[in-house]
Amino acid sequence: MIVVKFGGTSVGDAEAIQRAADIVKGRLDRQPAVVVSALGGATNSLLAIGEQSAKGHLIGALRGVETLRERHFKQCEKLLGTSPEAAEVAAEMSATFDELASLAEALSVLGHATPRSFDAIAAFGEQLSSHLVASFFSLRGLPAEYLDAREIFITDDNFMTAEPQTDAIAEGARDLVLPLIQDGKVPVMGGFIGRTADGITTTLGRGGSDYSASLLGAALRAEAIEIWTDVDGMLTADPRVVKGSKLIEQIRFDEASELATFGAKVLHPNTIAPAVRLGIPVYIYNSRNPNGKGTRITFDAPRRAVSAIAGKSGITLVKVAAAKMLFARGFLRRVFEIFERNGISVDVVATSEISVSVTVDDPSGLESLVVDLSQLGDVSVERDRAIVAVVGAAISEDSAAMGRAIGALDGIKVHMMSLSATGINLTVIVDGDQLNPAIERLHDAFFSQARK
Repeated sequence: MIVVKFGGTSVGDAEAIQRAADIVKGRLDRQPAVVVSALGGATNSLLAIGEQSAKGHLIGALRGVETLRERHFKQCEKLLGTSPEAAEVAAEMSATFDELASLAEALSVLGHATPRSFDAIAAFGEQLSSHLVASFFSLRGLPAEYLDAREIFITDDNFMTAEPQTDAIAEGARDLVLPLIQDGKVPVMGGFIGRTADGITTTLGRGGSDYSASLLGAALRAEAIEIWTDVDGMLTADPRVVKGSKLIEQIRFDEASELATFGAKVLHPNTIAPAVRLGIPVYIYNSRNPNGKGTRITFDAPRRAVSAIAGKSGITLVKVAAAKMLFARGFLRRVFEIFERNGISVDVVATSEISVSVTVDDPSGLESLVVDLSQLGDVSVERDRAIVAVVGAAISEDSAAMGRAIGALDGIKVHMMSLSATGINLTVIVDGDQLNPAIERLHDAFFSQARK
């Protein structure tokens, strides 16, 4: 068995869905289960509808509903034509959009939206796409069977970033998905969405469709998980920043996870975790280039000093200096307890005897954080910073690579530098406007033609 996941661009329109059908058809002998995202851009449109409704802009919200309705009906007509399936799917979609319009009206009356409300709205995208994809697969002769993902992906009630309940998901996969596969069917379901034990719709957060695929793969003990997107695989750098970026044909689990966390857009950071636990290889392919080599993510990939460079902007640097805490026990513990109490996650940490510096990528809640931290010492906040990550399984073992990385940044102001505890990620904090130059310099230092 394998899990095949198609991202938003890989099911973005009729032509993309036709390509997806061909890909699945070529994998029938491997017993695929299919996970699909919403049509490209649909989730953003749905969230915008929710925001407009909550602000009382009902006319704009309903206009957004109709725009989405027209888009989905147009793709339905292209894919299904005048077949019996077309009438059935059109009726289902019409009812779904009527429900969405009613929800928008209700939020407009209330004048605000909760995370639970946003989950209810965002979930429509995957519900619509999975119905459409499953119906088209059937029309093309594939033994597809639609499944409501919410019956399988049981989560807690932390709306918008719900935590999967792995035991319940394993049970759902065993009871609902596995029998279909054993019967020669191709289960088709949406990613990203789930429900609580009480039946309330939730989502796994942005990029959660990849996570859904990995969770399903782990639950089924799949042979492999395939992520189909719009790039050839994981690259040595973002091709929008570095024109000479190269395909990484094999990469280790821990390296891929670090790259995803620190800015690589191909993979959702959580995708790797369920696969890692069971050693299930993850493949990344380009649905527009199905014969490409892609990237294989596994335990046994070669160990390299540097595998890729990644980066992300919009970082805030928080520094706490407390001379009075010199050599005091429990200083760091109290610092991080304050971060936890304020619900703020930390990416990179650097410490000395009297200070600690950390980066956060979500500035919301900083005001109360600073007030609490001020009880421990002097607090400074530096905005508009960026993280550059030099990732390689053996970078900490190669002093020449470390030196080359530092030398490549000559002339760029470095605010902070840290080597991860696992020794596979050298992270550097620079000014926001220096992110791309830093990535370009580092990529040139490690991947230029002269160093091949």
